[in-house]
Amino acid sequence: MARSKRAGSPRRGALWEGPLMLIRTFAPGDDVAQVGIYNEAASDLPKFKPATLDEVRRRNRPPEFNPATRFIAVEGTRPVGYASFNPNGRVSYPWTRRGFEAAAEPLFEHVLAAMKQRGIKSVFAAYRGDWPEQREFFISKGFEARREMINYVMDLAEMPTPAARSNSSIAPLSAEDLPAVLALAPRLFRTRTPAELAQHLLNNPHFAASSVFAFRPKPGDPPLAVGIIVDNPAYANPKQVDAAMPCFRAGAFGTEGMQVKRLNGLFSVAVADKRDVSPLALDLLGHATFLLQDSDVETFCAQVPSDAEALVRFYKQYFRRQGSFPLYEREL
Repeated sequence: MARSKRAGSPRRGALWEGPLMLIRTFAPGDDVAQVGIYNEAASDLPKFKPATLDEVRRRNRPPEFNPATRFIAVEGTRPVGYASFNPNGRVSYPWTRRGFEAAAEPLFEHVLAAMKQRGIKSVFAAYRGDWPEQREFFISKGFEARREMINYVMDLAEMPTPAARSNSSIAPLSAEDLPAVLALAPRLFRTRTPAELAQHLLNNPHFAASSVFAFRPKPGDPPLAVGIIVDNPAYANPKQVDAAMPCFRAGAFGTEGMQVKRLNGLFSVAVADKRDVSPLALDLLGHATFLLQDSDVETFCAQVPSDAEALVRFYKQYFRRQGSFPLYEREL
């Protein structure tokens, strides 16, 4: 399909227009088309799960959803492709109906241009590792598979010693702790300011602030490690999810600002790489188990980026690896 620009001004609402196709931002009713486009384009991919209209509308319902972050390719009056981005730098693959693959290139270029206009300096995509077409597309656009998100599980019956116990050196995290927490592992977090981290850890809709706790050598000292435990029986059982799906787990350090999958029993820890991680992490794990004494949680789960090497060693030693998915990243 030809994609040359047409002389003159584009039609109202169009961001780009060729002789047979225009690209515009998301409009009411496009959610129906989005479901059809994705299900048609992705149906042959491994472990394909059909999108539903309820699911797409739920994601579009929050007040922070911005239609200007989603682009629709239209032939005549029919949407034939879409692509989108998040303010945190995540970008989607440009999905198109079969026979309209030529729309993918201009769609993706519009996404990147819009991100540049917003001052976003680095972008990333997350898809299953066994989806080669998506991998090849992002690699061809200058992305690199720099890291994976690795998922783990551990049954509470497999808890290493020490078992569940209270620890007087561990107490709830406070807002005053947040600058020190950011300094613990700045490469791990996707937030850059204490205010952003406060919103994630202390005002998160998926878990209470009391779920987050810190280890201090003595009262008043800055934290040497921070842990979190998510306990909600309404959330998914970690043993019943596909751990290779590109789902960021709610509460896991390194997933700040992401759309997340809520799993019951999520445990996460942040410790400075230069410290001996295991003793501190085990103390936090024991404290998390103590907090779960009246809970129905039977399995811990975790998620950690592969370049957080000290944390990976800890989870590898005490948890079982479930699966992983790659992150494709590049600078703008």
